[in-house]
Amino acid sequence: MAAADADPVTGAAHAAPTVPVLRPACTGLVLAGGGARAAYQVGVLKAIVRILGERPGGLHANPFHVLCGTSAGAINAAVLACGAHHLTQTIEHMLDVWENFHAAQVYRTDALRTVRGGGSWLSMLSFALMMARVGRSKQPALLDNQPLGELLRGVLDFGRLDANLADGVVQALAIAATGYTSGQHITFYQSAYEIEPWRRSLRVAVRAEIGVEHLLASSAIPFVFPARRLLVHGEPEWCGDGSMRQLAPISPAIHLGAGRVLIISGGHSEADPRRRTGAASYPTLAQIGGHALSNIFLDSLDADIERIQRINQTLSRLPAEERWRGALRPIRVLSISPSQRLDEIAGRHLDSLPPAMRTLMRGMGVSSGPEQLTGASLASYLLFEPGYTRELIALGFGDTLIRSDEVLAFFRTDEE
Repeated sequence: MAAADADPVTGAAHAAPTVPVLRPACTGLVLAGGGARAAYQVGVLKAIVRILGERPGGLHANPFHVLCGTSAGAINAAVLACGAHHLTQTIEHMLDVWENFHAAQVYRTDALRTVRGGGSWLSMLSFALMMARVGRSKQPALLDNQPLGELLRGVLDFGRLDANLADGVVQALAIAATGYTSGQHITFYQSAYEIEPWRRSLRVAVRAEIGVEHLLASSAIPFVFPARRLLVHGEPEWCGDGSMRQLAPISPAIHLGAGRVLIISGGHSEADPRRRTGAASYPTLAQIGGHALSNIFLDSLDADIERIQRINQTLSRLPAEERWRGALRPIRVLSISPSQRLDEIAGRHLDSLPPAMRTLMRGMGVSSGPEQLTGASLASYLLFEPGYTRELIALGFGDTLIRSDEVLAFFRTDEE
């Protein structure tokens, strides 16, 4: 019987894994969800490679040992894990894909074309769901993301993931999803070492050979993209976007051994009090939907960062010899998030959406103009078009270069 240990974040008891849970020199990368907003992550990664490459000795190996992703962040994490043996080239390839994205590479809007003439969002959604039920796919969702599946199968080599794990280039890849049947948040992980799967209230870890279906499930935004059927403990379960019920998004990286964690988010970190004005009219469906997605994708991550910071602060008050005797461990955290509001950037690119999507957005209340921007937060998650993604990449690159000293300090080892 394995000895009892405790969650390094919450302190909850669990069975000790085969290897030590926490290794200070092990670096985890946590990539949040956010649909098209994930282009920002690629700009951050581009800057990190440049910063680390310019330090003495350069960059000769993958600096991210544990890769964790949710939704679109899961796709970026999987690409990195499969290409970690040639990290610089892999990030260049990611840049090429994200800088030249078009919505047609992610989703089809065939059903929406039949209602292009207008109508409410509810009637569009109802019609799309009806078409899905009577169609061949029988997967009720507003958009068909079959093109994304085809793209992923063409660019991902999961054989290389196996090799990178065996060679120690990466130590683990974790993908988040949500089980519609069980109501649990599920972390599918593939690791180079044996580790006892963890279980918490409404959270469970499942060891698996990760593939495209896991990525499509993790990025299946509710109502927008269809759920995917995956095996959970040998039983089939329909799974959707991993950001739902994600109470502790940083926890998988820690469970898989990370002693320091780099987090790349897609949400602006500070609210703008000036945006409280102009609330005379009732919020549109787009505004409500945008807030709902922000709650799904962003809020739990901010809360988890705050929780780790509080634990670190508490541990820092203990004498050094006492600090490592307990179950909790200090976690070095670096969080990088946009310095600008991505919905405002999206508002400048709404006209680049396919005609059917522009109709859908207008039906939900998305509008932009020189004096008012309404509901663009929702569009910011679905705006897979090059003008928008390139601007996000440039923003991520610039935001990270400004913080070069913090990046270098984060990756510095105790021996340096």
